[in-house]
Amino acid sequence: MYSTEAQHLRKTALHNMHVAAKAKMVTFAGYNLPLHYCAGIMGEHNHTRHAASLFDVSHMGQIILSGSGIGIALEKLVPIDLQSMPTYQQKYAVMTNEEGGLVDDLIVTRWADDTYFLVVNAARKEEDLLHLRNHLSGFTVEYMSDHALIALQGPKAVEVMAELSPIAANLFFMNSCHIPIGGADCFVSRSGYTGEDGFEISVDRVHAQSLCEQLLASGITKWAGLGARDSLRLEAGLCLYGNELNENISPVQAGLVWTFSKSRRLGGIQEGGFLGAEPIFAEMMRTPKRCRVTFIVEHRAPVRRGAKIIDNLGDVVGVVTSGGFSPTLGVPIAMGYVQREYSVPGCGLNAIIRGKPRGIVVAKMPLVQTHYYRSPEDAVV
Repeated sequence: MYSTEAQHLRKTALHNMHVAAKAKMVTFAGYNLPLHYCAGIMGEHNHTRHAASLFDVSHMGQIILSGSGIGIALEKLVPIDLQSMPTYQQKYAVMTNEEGGLVDDLIVTRWADDTYFLVVNAARKEEDLLHLRNHLSGFTVEYMSDHALIALQGPKAVEVMAELSPIAANLFFMNSCHIPIGGADCFVSRSGYTGEDGFEISVDRVHAQSLCEQLLASGITKWAGLGARDSLRLEAGLCLYGNELNENISPVQAGLVWTFSKSRRLGGIQEGGFLGAEPIFAEMMRTPKRCRVTFIVEHRAPVRRGAKIIDNLGDVVGVVTSGGFSPTLGVPIAMGYVQREYSVPGCGLNAIIRGKPRGIVVAKMPLVQTHYYRSPEDAVV
């Protein structure tokens, strides 16, 4: 996944801060990014679970879509009822292709009646922009190349945020606001991809370093890198595009149909109308042959992406898409796809590691409970 080759790479606005903090820099999605700092991946992971960590996620794509009727047009690309979204509410969404595969998974925020803000995956930015421009002709598709994106994550993130912006600190999960913080105009959302409470902040490159210095000044917050972000999202059962998701995997197989608005689902009042709706609905009716699951590994050796999964007879029944060590549980864990009959929690299987079968057990997802700060009225699970 990562490489230490640093030639011809893009650098974020916070690159000098990472170097000064003695980060181990690696290549990811064409960027030179921090894998971990002096505390190491496990230390950063645990600090995020118990306090607050700051992640530089500026490699992610930030896109503004605008124009009269853009919500109706965008509904043809994502299975969400965008017209009923309140201003500054966010939704986790999938963008599908004609065959029912996944172009990307993303976050959609309604900024105004005819303006939506997207955060897309780093490795899919170019493909997403092309896809959006091809299907949203006549609308403005603006890539925010002049903005950084940072994530403040952990149970004490709200304490840190309250010192700088009490208004932002009072947001509920998947809600957002535009607000000045420390002299910079920021877009703040109560969101993240660690399974913990926290915030993501979009800020222009000029003010990014100053904002991070203020967030770190609390003494509570510490830097964390890609390694901890990956182990945290794996414990939380969250997908990584290119591992769990790609254009040949459907949202049904990935277990992401819950992201569809009820009105856009089969039988809903706005049923379908998005790319790939017919093959997706057909798959839902017949039940997919494979599905995404998480595993607990029954030995100390980690299971890595691409490892074949076999049953007790030695037949291949699936593949590992992500794997690593869980600092929270103290054991190796993994995620992957298996034939549906093997997807029940407690089902024992084997993963092939260095040519040998090693025991793995299907577990309930997520492996570690999430701690999102939801509103009392929020019924989403």
